[in-house]
Amino acid sequence: MAEGYLTTHVLDTACGVPAQGITILLYRVSGNSHRKIAEAVTNDDGRTDMPLLPAGEMKAGDYELIFQVEDYLRNSGQVEDEVLFLGQIPIRFGVCDESLHYHVPLLLSPYGYSTYRGS
Repeated sequence: MAEGYLTTHVLDTACGVPAQGITILLYRVSGNSHRKIAEAVTNDDGRTDMPLLPAGEMKAGDYELIFQVEDYLRNSGQVEDEVLFLGQIPIRFGVCDESLHYHVPLLLSPYGYSTYRGS
């Protein structure tokens, strides 16, 4: 049986480029409890250098990715407001099959975002 793992990437849809330098936090969620289990920063390709959850560490249950986008949006010149519309983006998702590759990307702009379960 294959061992599942978790990956992500961030694309800046407003500029049409991968989003480099975004810190991503991964939490395991159980009820109202959040336990941080990983942290990574996106590279030049908008991806993390390693899976956020390597093969064999994926467990069924709920997780939350928090993308720290404030510095990226400010440094890219896309926002100047003191208070940003999007400074952090949380994406909560569930894992039901520990043997699969879960890819949860973020498509980012200063005033909106989307995600999906990729491959």
